[in-house]
Amino acid sequence: MADDLTMERLRESLLQLRMFTAESIVDSVLEQAVSKDMSFIDVLDHLLGEEVRSRRASTIETRTRLAGFPAKKTIDEFDLSFQPSIDKKLFADLRTLRFVANHENVIVLGPPGVGKTHIAIGLGMEAIRAGYSAYYANSTTIIEKLKRASARGTLDRTLRKLSGYRVLIVDEIGYLPMDREGSHLFFQLVSRRYEKGSTIFTSNKSYGEWGEVLGDNVIASAVLDRILHHSITVNVKGESYRLQARKRAGVPYPPPAKEVGKAK
Repeated sequence: MADDLTMERLRESLLQLRMFTAESIVDSVLEQAVSKDMSFIDVLDHLLGEEVRSRRASTIETRTRLAGFPAKKTIDEFDLSFQPSIDKKLFADLRTLRFVANHENVIVLGPPGVGKTHIAIGLGMEAIRAGYSAYYANSTTIIEKLKRASARGTLDRTLRKLSGYRVLIVDEIGYLPMDREGSHLFFQLVSRRYEKGSTIFTSNKSYGEWGEVLGDNVIASAVLDRILHHSITVNVKGESYRLQARKRAGVPYPPPAKEVGKAK
């Protein structure tokens, strides 16, 4: 076993290198090395391996927090049996994150409550675990962010930041219509990210209805042209999870209307 002075220098060096995990376990690892007759290479491999794992876990935790997910939803938690319309082979391919490596977009279409946001967040969390950066916002929040930046004269900087994420999630397109300024700003964002990153869109509107959502058929056509050039579309055709839960519980939907003022 190393003498006290050597151990002090070792711990100080590890702290100087900001290898805090390795420093915290070095004593126990050296004790194991003596009892198990571990080689120098084995000791070094163990210390560095634990340090790398700790840093990776810390990076994932930080990126997940900064991604702005409204909830932590993993792909493993998504129950395909509730939405059998989803192509299982396509779903499995998305999990490989090949679309991120190829700078392809993913568009998840379907009615409210079928799990579109769950899929988008799950893919975003998978991307973070794989070492990519990701950011989530619903479409209304992103448009408001771009409008504020435009008013402050910082639009280009904001567009650069949003374009820098390897995976950007734009959720809930179509729940609220965009005004003319919003649709133009949305077009600029899509154009900036074109063939440079992967964007996951979710929408309750078919592509044919995006002209109504963006308030301009010409802009909608230009947006879809860029989005769909390199893209994967996931159609979810099923009942909402909430409606399925009500049915399983035997609760009628919609609930029967209460009769008002009925004579006794």
